[in-house]
Amino acid sequence: MPAPRACPSPKPRPGGPALPLLAAAAALLPAVAAASEGGHQDPVGSVALWLAVILVCAKLGAHVAGACGQPAILGELVVGALLGNLSLVGVTAFEPLRSDPHIDMIARLGVLLLLFEVGLESTVPQMMKVGWSSLLVALFGVGAPMALGWLVGAWLLPDHSLYVHLFLGATLCATSVGITARVLQDLKCSTTPAARIILGAAVIDDVLGLVVLASVTAAIVAADSGQALGGADVAWILGKSLLFLLGALALGTLMSRRLFRLASRLSVKHVFLATSLSLCLLLSWLANSMGLAAIVGAFAAGLILEESHFLCFKGRGERELGELISPISAFLVPVFFVLMGARIDCRSFMLPGVAGLAAALTGAAIVGKQACMLGVLQRGVDRVTVGLGMVPRGEVGLVFANAGLALTVAGQRIIDEALFAAVMVMVIVTTVVTPPALKWSLARRRPVAD
Repeated sequence: MPAPRACPSPKPRPGGPALPLLAAAAALLPAVAAASEGGHQDPVGSVALWLAVILVCAKLGAHVAGACGQPAILGELVVGALLGNLSLVGVTAFEPLRSDPHIDMIARLGVLLLLFEVGLESTVPQMMKVGWSSLLVALFGVGAPMALGWLVGAWLLPDHSLYVHLFLGATLCATSVGITARVLQDLKCSTTPAARIILGAAVIDDVLGLVVLASVTAAIVAADSGQALGGADVAWILGKSLLFLLGALALGTLMSRRLFRLASRLSVKHVFLATSLSLCLLLSWLANSMGLAAIVGAFAAGLILEESHFLCFKGRGERELGELISPISAFLVPVFFVLMGARIDCRSFMLPGVAGLAAALTGAAIVGKQACMLGVLQRGVDRVTVGLGMVPRGEVGLVFANAGLALTVAGQRIIDEALFAAVMVMVIVTTVVTPPALKWSLARRRPVAD
């Protein structure tokens, strides 16, 4: 009897699976309308309904984005923006989504898990081996965009405070390593010298970007409390950020192996996953208690964990940590992206200067990363490919923009609706243009062999 053939994986198409998901989302509309009018007395009921709507719509948006050759997060952002702006056509049922505190807290947990996963993609030894080119590329990739972002803010927003200009610069710093890595893998170019420089630099870029974010955030918080910051204060903030990261990485690398060996002696299920998540949450709390962003601790926890930590669990049949976290991430992370999209007020694009600011920030984000070409030391490496590979902001840019929503100075928000909309345009455009730009750059010349 012939063996059954495996079902081939269907190619994503705009139709097909999207139609049942769309029907399911439409079927939830009456329930959402009833919930927004107070139909649910128990708060968990409305939260459950919101999560059902978000997850269905997120998968619908991700499917359509994949069919168009774009990252899933772009589809989740767009579908969130559609939900958040249905009031423009008379549908107000989704308005409470933007400010629901329970959904906001779930989204914040999703951010921690997202940065934890980003950290898991690299380890401390890998960061130490990336070479001088990756370090210089990362330094140029942080410094030039931040300077250009600050100049754009000072030029187009002269009435805003210096802290607004600084934060706009900070949002342009980091690179989304996940998007670039996916494109390089799809093109089977992930082992070329240019790809290795890009991926190594993107990891360092994220670390430096988080240090910049932590430093700027701490300066804004201090200014909001009426404290004057001098050069020594700024140096202390930078030093504290670096001290936490280096201390967490050093102590974590030394102590985490012992922690996981002790945990492996517990004869209970899922202790491996529980220990890993506990480490992530503990370092997130520690970073927050030191006045830094909690995402800095989550990222550091991901960097600490290496494959050698998991050897004691393999004999018990435990799966890889990435596989264990993936289902939790699939639940929590889309909530963050959809909520970020829902917080875009499309009416803000009609405000004077928003379109120009969005265009200027996008230009600064793309041009600034081309300074990365100056950091390539090896001969024969395609510098244009390196510069283009550092362009996407993706999920990291969203995390930075979200952090600015909660910051104020003298009662004035650092990131208001207009600025948030402009930053979101920058994130979307840099995410969309990178895959085709990289494909063009890699196709125009033969990649350098290893």
